[in-house]
Amino acid sequence: MKSPASALKKLLGTEAVSDDPSVLALHSGDKWFASHPPEVVVFAQSTAQASSLLAFASKHNIPVTARGAGFGYVGGCVPSRGGIVLSLARMNRIKEIHFADGVAVVEPGVITAHLQEAARKKGLFYPPDPASLKDCSLGGNIATNAGGPRCLKYGVTRQYVLGLEVVLANGEVLRAGSRTHKNKTGFDLCGLFVGSEGLLGVVTEATLRLLPLPPARAVLSASFRTFAQAAKAAQEIFRAGFLPAALEIADSFTLEAARKHLGRAIVPAGEGHLLVELDGQSASVRSESRSLARLLKGGDLGSLHLRTALSEDDCNALWQLRRKFSESLKSTGLTKLNEDIVVPRGCLVKLARFAAGLRRKHGYPVACFGHAGDGNIHVNIMAARYHEDPDVHARVEKALDELFAQVLAWGGVITGEHGVGLAKKRWWPQATSTTSRTVHQQIKDALDPMGILNPGKFVASR
Repeated sequence: MKSPASALKKLLGTEAVSDDPSVLALHSGDKWFASHPPEVVVFAQSTAQASSLLAFASKHNIPVTARGAGFGYVGGCVPSRGGIVLSLARMNRIKEIHFADGVAVVEPGVITAHLQEAARKKGLFYPPDPASLKDCSLGGNIATNAGGPRCLKYGVTRQYVLGLEVVLANGEVLRAGSRTHKNKTGFDLCGLFVGSEGLLGVVTEATLRLLPLPPARAVLSASFRTFAQAAKAAQEIFRAGFLPAALEIADSFTLEAARKHLGRAIVPAGEGHLLVELDGQSASVRSESRSLARLLKGGDLGSLHLRTALSEDDCNALWQLRRKFSESLKSTGLTKLNEDIVVPRGCLVKLARFAAGLRRKHGYPVACFGHAGDGNIHVNIMAARYHEDPDVHARVEKALDELFAQVLAWGGVITGEHGVGLAKKRWWPQATSTTSRTVHQQIKDALDPMGILNPGKFVASR
């Protein structure tokens, strides 16, 4: 088939199909550096349209790459072998929010923050909160098993997926799970698709677990003389029996970039920083925040600067510093290589020291910030002329090789929430066993025997 556009317009309608060059360019990549244009983009508005498309693609052996909002960081939705991009952006309805059942039924194109806002209005709470929550879609969150700061206490996307409607590679529609909060009927098919990065099927509807909305919250911003002291403070918080909703850490390079970008008045002094959020009933939150403040100010911890916020506006103001870290690093003018590695929580200081060693050895600044509560730290190698100078590119890749090798040696993993995609494809064999890769391949072959779903990624398409 020369180009599938004409046939798809007849099958799905002209308003659902585009081969306009500007549209193809817009759907050729995500927030990572790679891109490749598709031959055609299909904007599905229903499960029936997605099913018809995949049946057509399977019949003609045409690659299909599903796409949400395009805010991934590893090239996961890059149509690396052309073909069809299946956009779910128009499937953006919140079908139901049911307080008594504690569920939301949504289409994959719903923006994460929109669900959170709609649930909040009904006194309910959807905890997963990736940094791009105002831009990313729930379908993309499901594809990558997205997390965010609150996963320390509440868990990642997987813990909130109760049921899925999935269109398989041949166009058949699978309904897995249910709207109940417990279910042990057969295999965990929902869990199979969560985090599968579009390699096994296309999610067209999700039933998500919602929690009661905590009526109160507090945020504590604490700065320390060194990153090591901030990491020690994180351990002492756990040792004292606290379980924060979020516990975020940042190093000196990240903080200095924020001072230059946001202003020194906004960023407290020190080379290490913790942001701690508590939530629950008002009395308990106020009591815990006072106890936590005493812990952070006293003993060997001795924070340099401590601020506690209790109102919604003040809490959000403190969070703005954390949510602006990535923007601040980009404002340096250096290319930001964002690696979402995870190490055992006790290795945070070791990781900071290793990152400093990488900086000395290779000559590139390394910025570390992220989720101290679960060891998921964003290690950002900052390099000038990364795209323009092949020597810089090669040296940075060598530094990344060393980073991933050390993380794995500590018992960590190469990605905690962004996924493998294209960005981490070459480290996939190092990060997994032969048996694990064989099982991945067998599952892929069983559900996508033609290999049309998101080909060119970490599991080979036959």
